[in-house]
Amino acid sequence: MLELLPPPPTDPLWDLTAEFAADERPERLNLVLGVYRDHTGRTPVMTAVREAEVRLAEQAGSKEYRGLSGNTVFNRAMQSMVLGPQTPADRAVTVQTVAGSGALRLLADLIGRTRPGTTVWISDPAYVNHRPILEAAGLEVRTFGWRDAEGAFDAEGVLRELGAARRDDVVLLQGCCHNPTGADPTLDAWEALAELAVREGWVPFVDLAYHGLGDGLEADLLPTRILAARVPEMLIAVSCSKNFGLYSDRTGCAMVLGTSARALGHAETALQNAARTLYSMPPEHGAAVVAAILGDEGLRAAWRAELETMRGRITANRAELATHLSALGHGAQARALDRQKGMFSMLPLSAGQMLELRRRHAVYGTTSGRINIAGIAGHRIPRLAQAVAAVLDAARTDPGRASRPLEGLARQGHGTA
Repeated sequence: MLELLPPPPTDPLWDLTAEFAADERPERLNLVLGVYRDHTGRTPVMTAVREAEVRLAEQAGSKEYRGLSGNTVFNRAMQSMVLGPQTPADRAVTVQTVAGSGALRLLADLIGRTRPGTTVWISDPAYVNHRPILEAAGLEVRTFGWRDAEGAFDAEGVLRELGAARRDDVVLLQGCCHNPTGADPTLDAWEALAELAVREGWVPFVDLAYHGLGDGLEADLLPTRILAARVPEMLIAVSCSKNFGLYSDRTGCAMVLGTSARALGHAETALQNAARTLYSMPPEHGAAVVAAILGDEGLRAAWRAELETMRGRITANRAELATHLSALGHGAQARALDRQKGMFSMLPLSAGQMLELRRRHAVYGTTSGRINIAGIAGHRIPRLAQAVAAVLDAARTDPGRASRPLEGLARQGHGTA
């Protein structure tokens, strides 16, 4: 049987991570994976998470199955946090999932069960896993442009292209801190998107993975709430990986908003059935931690304060990188960089230039130009700016350089980096 399996494609992010691990250059810098790192380069466990884990251990609770919807206390707390306490409880149903990716897949399956072959629109560029998840659920994927020539969100272009979305199509939007570009709509643009969805009859599908790391928790959740207040139906995938630091605990949830208790009940059962066939039920630990934090005033305040500290460090990293890049003669690129939000930034480099950045300067980012701005130790930002400037300067003096093979790297000892 296995001899009949054709060579499957590998994951590009983890391929880069493996290449980084094999690179022996001491100055190498890994900005590929989306994890927060502090000034020492560590991914810390948040203080509120540690305290919640201690309390849970002291309670010595049961390891009994929770059920197909997971931890219902967690579900209610997440629904209240995302939609706001003023949203009627009967407006939405929420089930716990295996992180944000699990939520995306469950909701994609729900779309496929409701209307097989539905067209789902995603931004170009998009989070690398959006298309594979949607296509694995049997959905058709179309794209719409996201940025203008200066790298900012292109409101006019997005509204124009989404004018082609038909009634009952689904449009996947990232609620804040767009991955990979860091370019977000203004609140006026979100209002316009909500109006377009109502007028044309398409369903918003919001991916929330970085709330709290852009403009602050409430500000980052406001676009999702704007949509929820306007549209009759909506899907939301929520991750706790980044803003709670629960990467390996795989904690998240899927929400469905509707106008009918009957339809919402059917949607909840459909999500449960999809979960049953994929993984039966989600892991308890991360959900219990989040429920403990959101349910305790002191822990919640400590978590929000630490989240704000993380946001401040990410913002400062981006500003410092832009400052250094501007000082090195690349002011326009620096200004575009400084407008971005969230964990990721898009460098103004082509795929060939990103390869050159990796091979010549030991700086690892994706071929799209995305780097994890939250993963840079502060003392390494000047060197990163110098490496980016060197690649940009080389393109100025030799415009065809980025499209040619990087000859001589093997002789320099970097051929397998």
